[in-house]
Amino acid sequence: MIPAAVLLLVSAGTAWLLTGAVRSFALRHGILDQPTSRGLHVVPTPRGGGLAIAAVALPAIAVLGLVGLLPGRVVAALVGGGVAVAWIGWRDDRTGVTPGARAGVHLVAALWALYWLGGLPELELGLYRVSLGHLGIPLGAIGVVWLINLYNFMDGIDGLAGAEAVTVGLGGGLILMQGGATGLGLAALSIAAASMGFLAWNWAPARIFMGDVGSGLLGFLFAGLALASENSGSAPALVWILLLGVFGFDTTATLLRRMWRREAWYAPHRSHAYQRLVRLGWPHARVTSAVVGVNLVLVALALAAQADPRLFLPALLIGLGMLAGLYLAAERAVPLASGSDPAR
Repeated sequence: MIPAAVLLLVSAGTAWLLTGAVRSFALRHGILDQPTSRGLHVVPTPRGGGLAIAAVALPAIAVLGLVGLLPGRVVAALVGGGVAVAWIGWRDDRTGVTPGARAGVHLVAALWALYWLGGLPELELGLYRVSLGHLGIPLGAIGVVWLINLYNFMDGIDGLAGAEAVTVGLGGGLILMQGGATGLGLAALSIAAASMGFLAWNWAPARIFMGDVGSGLLGFLFAGLALASENSGSAPALVWILLLGVFGFDTTATLLRRMWRREAWYAPHRSHAYQRLVRLGWPHARVTSAVVGVNLVLVALALAAQADPRLFLPALLIGLGMLAGLYLAAERAVPLASGSDPAR
């Protein structure tokens, strides 16, 4: 048995060291995120720090398989697909890739994970189970690809994506262990620990950005854990939707509203709720800390839902209501339709 504390300390420390190395490499090779009118940073900043997360989390998952704590099919799904998503992300951070190439790799990684994890034949809803049948594969693939990309969309201010990974990984790890899935729980904790080491460099003011290599990978790994926990009966996949509620709600609501307004939803923008709060004058650290606070509430709801299936649907509804209320509060402060930018 691998003590969770040892895994966390080793993973976090290694990621911290590797993030510093990646930062030095990025500075030497000019891998910098330049300030633009669509961004929220004002000085050129190294990017690609998520490579350290990949270099720690993926080997940690492989080790869990080698010592018998994770089934080989789970390791194949997470590590194989994770390497592909991290690779295309790193290429995009360094030289750029076409949207088609990126989407193609994401789709292949999603189908790879679904193959090894047994698809998505049904969904647990507390006391009920919904059979998906043949729809499970396309719905699962869409869900994985969407989670990869929404995580990327939300990686827009200092510390946010890293802090989200820490809280979601820790919360998910506790829930999986509560459900008896020690190996999956340790995998989630290793992701949290690797993100913690990176976050030490990324907290405001950030000395390095995560980049697509990290944001895409984290979205994929959390999607893979959701599939694995659903199919193993250790935790419903929708529990992960609750844990990732801040990212999921902000991205989905903003995207749908931009599409309704016939805007180029696929183009870079500063319309997410968290971005509008920064434009209002909130420091990056304040926005990120607020998200962490909301995440702690979501973790508590998810733990309650896991402990008692009768609380599953009420917990989802409470979480959704809270997120909707917070989104509307941000909307009142800085409306999406407003052409003004309070930060200018």
